[in-house]
Amino acid sequence: MIGQSEIRRVLPHRFPMLLVDRVLDVVPGERLTALKAVTCNEPWYQNLGPDAAPQDYAYPRVLLTESWCQSAGLLASWESPDPDVLEGKVMLFGSVSEVAYLRPVLPGDVLEHRASISRVLGDTVIVEGESTVDGDVVMTVGRAVMAFRPAEELRPGDTDPASSS
Repeated sequence: MIGQSEIRRVLPHRFPMLLVDRVLDVVPGERLTALKAVTCNEPWYQNLGPDAAPQDYAYPRVLLTESWCQSAGLLASWESPDPDVLEGKVMLFGSVSEVAYLRPVLPGDVLEHRASISRVLGDTVIVEGESTVDGDVVMTVGRAVMAFRPAEELRPGDTDPASSS
């Protein structure tokens, strides 16, 4: 079991956007299984009043996807963590495709994210996987593309390509 201190050594995310609680299993360069407990104490539920309908408690799909993508990011950068986005290499998500949401996730559910590397092309990693609750698949991801780029290349600076030669 891998907890918060190890996760924070790999990912730059912090409250309220760190959406992975634990890593259950990791085979570097191959696969990772992580957990995210959904609770009604999260900021996105704070404005729900006493008359909120049950569907109002569905975990936002964009956050479900973000949580899975953070798990995929952990896998992609496990062997060379670099959470300082100002130095070293920065992990950039290029795309997420073939995503299917199969049922709502509610407070009290514990998400199990499974991510597997399907291909590595230089500094680009392609990952696929799914998220489950109690063994039931709640979301599938056909492909997520991540690229690792040097931080200095991403900083503002001279944008005239002719002057860099």
